[in-house]
Amino acid sequence: MENYFQMNLDIRQINAFSNLGLAHIGDGVYELLCRSYLCAQGEHTVGQLHKDTVQLVKAPTQAKLAEKILPELTEEELSFYRRGKNAHVHAVPKGATAAEYAKATGLEALLGALYLAGRTERINQLFHKMMEM
Repeated sequence: MENYFQMNLDIRQINAFSNLGLAHIGDGVYELLCRSYLCAQGEHTVGQLHKDTVQLVKAPTQAKLAEKILPELTEEELSFYRRGKNAHVHAVPKGATAAEYAKATGLEALLGALYLAGRTERINQLFHKMMEM
């Protein structure tokens, strides 16, 4: 039985995913990280947790956080980031520029690729770097 909490695909299998497919998976990984991070910060109301999560997952915030970790990325990681950043999206959400949305999609594709490779420790390292104030 496949363990979807701990994926372990090889690079060939990961490269078979579309750019937006990687971003789709990475979006879920990133949101779970944000929710876990906020809950670990202490007791909050559900409404406040939701508001804080929305602030972290919106494209402009993701774009800023992606900029923080770019110098930390390996060449392979940068290639996944670029794949997502250069993906052809058909719509940009209001409240974000096309450039912000591209960077956010790049971040999500990177996280998706790392998740599929089973590299959760690396995801955690990068997330901690993003959350440094």
